[in-house]
Amino acid sequence: MESSIFFIVVGAVAVAAVARRRGWPAPLLVTVVALLASFLPFVPDVAIDGHLLLNVVLPPLLYSAALDVSFLSFHRAMPQIRRLGVGLVVVTAVVVGLLAWWVMPELTLPGALLLGAIVAPPDAVSAASIGRRLGLPRRVMTVLSGESLINDATSLTMFRVFAAIVAGATVSIWDGIWQFALAVVIGVAVGLVFGIALHQLRMRVDDPVVNGTFGLLAPFGAYAIAEQLLGSGVLAVVAMGLFVGFNAPKTSYATRQQEAPLWLSADFLLESFVFAYIGLQLPRVIGELEDGEGGTILLLAVIVLLAVLVVRPLFVYPAGAWGQRWTKLRLRRWEKMSAAKKALPLANRRRRRRPLTEEQLRRRLTETTLSWRDNAVISWAGMRGVVTLATALAAVDLAGLDARAADAIVVVAFVVTVGTLLLQGLTLPWLIGALGVVDDEEAREDARQLASVRERSRDVGKAYLREARRAWVKEHGEERLPAFDAYAERLVRMQAGADQAGEEPAEERPVRPSPEQFAAMAKGWLSVRRDLLLEERRAGNLSEEVMHELIAAMDAEELALDTRMSLRT
Repeated sequence: MESSIFFIVVGAVAVAAVARRRGWPAPLLVTVVALLASFLPFVPDVAIDGHLLLNVVLPPLLYSAALDVSFLSFHRAMPQIRRLGVGLVVVTAVVVGLLAWWVMPELTLPGALLLGAIVAPPDAVSAASIGRRLGLPRRVMTVLSGESLINDATSLTMFRVFAAIVAGATVSIWDGIWQFALAVVIGVAVGLVFGIALHQLRMRVDDPVVNGTFGLLAPFGAYAIAEQLLGSGVLAVVAMGLFVGFNAPKTSYATRQQEAPLWLSADFLLESFVFAYIGLQLPRVIGELEDGEGGTILLLAVIVLLAVLVVRPLFVYPAGAWGQRWTKLRLRRWEKMSAAKKALPLANRRRRRRPLTEEQLRRRLTETTLSWRDNAVISWAGMRGVVTLATALAAVDLAGLDARAADAIVVVAFVVTVGTLLLQGLTLPWLIGALGVVDDEEAREDARQLASVRERSRDVGKAYLREARRAWVKEHGEERLPAFDAYAERLVRMQAGADQAGEEPAEERPVRPSPEQFAAMAKGWLSVRRDLLLEERRAGNLSEEVMHELIAAMDAEELALDTRMSLRT
């Protein structure tokens, strides 16, 4: 089996590499090629336990996705994310469960609801890859990515509840709600503990290899411990990833530069394998349909596939309208409370340590506005993936399911996963292009933020150099100022992109700062500019996406500086 998995991974990576080179959506091509390969007689039937698949694949994929999500954008889009990641999953599970019970009564209602919980959560891997390639606005990408980070927790909690009922336990609605609340609290708490510990390690250890290794291990630890404590392993990994990602700019540039390619490679490897494994399950599914009752199972699969396609847009549009109405009510309430507060005597007003501006308060109360075109894309980006397949395979081992019910769950999960990947995945690029879902205002706002922060960066950089100049005079005297001024001028030009770090002045100076002195000055100059970016993010003047672009450019400057210093030794 080990050799079979190895060849599956190699083949999947090769197909995904071709897709990336051609600009095609890799998950779809890998799935299609694996589907076709599954009919070849020499291709083995590899069966992996669903619990093992979840425990090995899900934690690193979730953690990597959480690292890339802007925490501030995630927080602002939380109303939409919560409605899709919790509300839509519950609605889909109930609708699918009732339909499945009607079509196939022998599933029983708990078994049918178990099936609904299995097929309810979309996997945003395919949608995110398509969206990034076609330039979807960040507001849409944030909602899709955020939904995929928490809907698995909802689905797996429901799976746990209905699996217990199928196995013979007595669970009430309030028990289910309590289990969900407990899973959320424990999962987030465990994730924050792991996130704080990992961040402190990254701040205190300068070895990027050690930091990267612990970063690879931490998601598995957070997931396993949270699950052992009856919490949500998904939310533990997500909370840890959001915390570490938000604080990543405070760590060393070497850690960031080591981490980025490491997780890109891990994602590429795991995603390629998962979608290849999904495609290769076709022979097993066909084998389950060979009995005389295969027609009923196939009919059930088609009905469930249509249901998950239809329920999503029927939920997204009314929920979005309700969310906008709720936002207006909150704003009106806030305006009334603000007016009443201003009417109070100054001594009676409640003071904050860091009072927020009116614009910042309004931004916190206002959820991201999505147009009907944005909602159309979100409605059609409901492809299923690894969680649906893995939980279906895990359900086979439940003691309360008979063989036919277990076969039906696996077949339906496979048809829904592959059907949504092909139907929605192949047509989503066309839909995005036809609707013209772009945001010119977002690009203009990014340009405005870049111009503003570059101006302020020049100011803080010059202020730092003035302080460094005074310290230089105090230590070395004014006779050595020409050398300092020459390097300071070169640093300013380097910020504007006109020069490279560490080059000596063209004119010969009798006395120059040593390379070590210049490196220390340049690193301090980069440090104050990074601090400015963090402050601008905290104040809400700079989006995290733009900040990460600027920090990546500064990291490249510091790498070039250290490289030149290492070549001198």
